[in-house]
Amino acid sequence: MLALTRKPGECIVIGDHVVVTVVEIKGDSIRLAIDAPREIKIYRGEIYDEIAMENKQAAGLVNIPQIDMLEKMQIKK
Repeated sequence: MLALTRKPGECIVIGDHVVVTVVEIKGDSIRLAIDAPREIKIYRGEIYDEIAMENKQAAGLVNIPQIDMLEKMQIKK
């Protein structure tokens, strides 16, 4: 992990296409602006964790014996 000190208006650059700028510092809160290509997904940490948990739960719902049965039922030409 890299820890940096930045003032409002200053930025950091990640790779060639992502720029994070400190917009405002107010007490314990920091406002950031993130400039990145549309194809790069950006999530708040707690939202990303929720998505990852839901994906794991959804993957756990797969019933392997049913998949095996469906594969056996395939029509052969």
